[in-house]
Amino acid sequence: MAKSAPPPGIYVPAVLFFDEHEELDEPSIKAHVLRLAQGGVTGILVQGSNGEAQHLSHEERKHAIALTRQTLDENGFQNVVVIAGTGAQSTRETKKLCVDAKEAGATHALVLTPSTWVPQMTQENILRFHTEVAEGSPIPTMIYNFPTVTAGQDLDSDIIAKLAQHPNIVGTKLSCGNIGKIQRVASRFPVEDFAVFPGRSDAFWAGLNAGGAGVIAALVNLVPKLHVKLYKLYQDGKFEEAKQLSAELGHGDWAASKVGGIGGLKAVISKNFGYGKPIVRGPLKAISVDSLVQHPYYPQIEKLLALEAAEV
Repeated sequence: MAKSAPPPGIYVPAVLFFDEHEELDEPSIKAHVLRLAQGGVTGILVQGSNGEAQHLSHEERKHAIALTRQTLDENGFQNVVVIAGTGAQSTRETKKLCVDAKEAGATHALVLTPSTWVPQMTQENILRFHTEVAEGSPIPTMIYNFPTVTAGQDLDSDIIAKLAQHPNIVGTKLSCGNIGKIQRVASRFPVEDFAVFPGRSDAFWAGLNAGGAGVIAALVNLVPKLHVKLYKLYQDGKFEEAKQLSAELGHGDWAASKVGGIGGLKAVISKNFGYGKPIVRGPLKAISVDSLVQHPYYPQIEKLLALEAAEV
């Protein structure tokens, strides 16, 4: 059976909005999905790390996926891909979340390596976990390598390349930002069989040069059009322009990480796009919209937002 990797392009690990009671804020979620689609993204990752997946019940996770797919379909964006984060701490639960993701309309599942029992996560156990999940998943799976949220576990290119040979494992998101790893994996497999995405905007341009399939990055929540523009500049061979825009995105990526992570992203969106409240579920910290103007890194974000607004 032919493998079915997600198409190359720009993907966004979308933030998820809550109301004052920490219930899903459906109007804001839909407004965000629609703005991202209108910005030209190839796909939306629901319940990546920015989607607070670990703070949601199974029912909430499934509903958020379905709401995203419904919003896209109702607004003429049927071709925008929906990937679902299905990471959990047991193989059994992860497989269940993959089934839920398919039922809710996702075409691919992004799977974190469990991190509760790190001493037990030998190479053999990591390979077994991802293989068993892939074999139990009704949709193709992708490997999510993000040491920050997996207690420092950083899958190397040998492990990823071994898993890439499985018929139902079709890609990876490398939030480690390791360009050499992108190159070592991407050079071994056709992109339609196994797509390698950097998970950070500051690795986007370098990742393209290393054979990456695009990007799956938090900053796309703020400036989707600029990421699409960089990708098109690269495809058109306008490498110097692409390099210059890449520098702006790199500075913006750093600034976004400094204004408060997920809470900061929500605050910026609330301030600038007219929807959503900067509410997060604990232990994450909420960031006040009013505090942004005093933050030393916010002017860099304002610069990016102005560039985004200038894009047609």
